[in-house]
Amino acid sequence: MSSHTKPRRLLLVAAAAAATALAFTGCAGEPSPVTKAMAGAEPAAKTQGTTVSAIHPATGSVSGGTVTITGTNLQKVETVTIGGQAATVTKAGKDKVVATVPAAQSFKTGAVPVAVTDANGKTISTGKTYDYQVQTAVDKQLAYAMAHWNDYNTAQYGDLNPVGGDCANFVSQSLIARGWQMNDDWYNHDAAADWSPAWGYVPAMDQYFRDNAAQLGLTEYSFDQRDKIKVGDIVMFDWNDNDSLDHVQIVSAVEKVDGQIKIKMVGHNEDTDYRDLDNAITVEHPGAIGHFWSLSK
Repeated sequence: MSSHTKPRRLLLVAAAAAATALAFTGCAGEPSPVTKAMAGAEPAAKTQGTTVSAIHPATGSVSGGTVTITGTNLQKVETVTIGGQAATVTKAGKDKVVATVPAAQSFKTGAVPVAVTDANGKTISTGKTYDYQVQTAVDKQLAYAMAHWNDYNTAQYGDLNPVGGDCANFVSQSLIARGWQMNDDWYNHDAAADWSPAWGYVPAMDQYFRDNAAQLGLTEYSFDQRDKIKVGDIVMFDWNDNDSLDHVQIVSAVEKVDGQIKIKMVGHNEDTDYRDLDNAITVEHPGAIGHFWSLSK
């Protein structure tokens, strides 16, 4: 390398270093305020959606109950549906929602989907299910009633329609499913080849209930005392208000509509699963009277 080349190279390196120094001292141009703000800003927080991690209990009675849903951002939940039916939300917090589980449709067993809806009307499928099961005496009674209100169990209990009506026969059958036992006063043998009046005749059934109320766990209530009535209770009717009872059914639903308690019934003659009590005593049989028998056993 010649003596002239070496000094020239050193000059070029020095010039490059000087340019770099000028850039770091700001001579290359100050960044704009927007650029500075973007450089120093925290990363934007992601908005977390509503999620459901668990449902407890995941199984319950076909007559309904209470469920607790856990997850995140659940304070946004406004409604819960179980099997397509509304479950009343009684408590909602950030990580927990408590809801009242409705009775299973027609008291049928099986797993049904659970969904929640937020305040914006967005429905979120939780991917969870609630498994309805027959667990209690009332469950057994209503599961039987719903299976046979339009499919008579004649092989076991016969059909008393030819001798006046099958309504009491059917109510008695549902009580057997609930856990009651036949006795010398209340029975149906050999598919109605031999049956007692207390089993299949409404006035005699009512008298049997009255005479044995304490033993059977029965309490009588008027039609005005609907706040005392629950699913599985018994409804007695006097269609003509002539001191002679004509009909009996089983309570299949108790609902609050516009501040009023509505009673629905399942039974034979009329064969129905959710017959409305008020319609029965005002439209079908105007002026009819009656009373409830509420069961504790």
